[in-house]
Amino acid sequence: MHTEAHGNMHWGSLINRASLVFLGLALLLYYRHLPAKNIAQESPNSIYEFTVKDVRGNDVPLTNYQGKVLLIVNVASKCGLTQSNYKELNILYEKNKDQGFEILAFPCNQFAWQEPGTNEEIQEAVCTRFKAEFPIFEKVDVNGNNAAPLYKFLKSEKGGLLVDAIKWNFTKFLVNKEGKVVERYGPRTPPLEIEKDIQDALGLS
Repeated sequence: MHTEAHGNMHWGSLINRASLVFLGLALLLYYRHLPAKNIAQESPNSIYEFTVKDVRGNDVPLTNYQGKVLLIVNVASKCGLTQSNYKELNILYEKNKDQGFEILAFPCNQFAWQEPGTNEEIQEAVCTRFKAEFPIFEKVDVNGNNAAPLYKFLKSEKGGLLVDAIKWNFTKFLVNKEGKVVERYGPRTPPLEIEKDIQDALGLS
């Protein structure tokens, strides 16, 4: 009886193991094939697939900027880089806006809390203190789980040095006329150093 019981336990154990193997294979096949198809369908191909909110909370489809060269920048009002970046961004914008160039500025408070104001306060500072005429959008996160979908896409298209995360205020992404990210510049790259790349993308050089 003991031998028979032991044999039954042995077979039961084998059956359980076989069932687990088949279950594992089934799950592997399911997750290997079906989600890959879904991911391929859902992965954005350009920034034109995104809608963002302007500083007043209105939806802005990025298809509005189709055919333009864009510089997308995360900005802050109280950073050591603020004055110089806004000054040079204004020069870039003034010189190239009539050629099909646009700057999209996204306030972000994730770096040493240097953009603490409300959207209204940010807009006032940008327009009054920094004299910016380019579009300012709603304050967003650029890193972490709550990062704006646009920023997740930008980082996936052009990773940074060592890590893809945005490292500080005034990281800049250059987007061509087809809505593709063509270059990423660190916070300490002065905007005027990017001008040649912008003019190349505009077809002016």
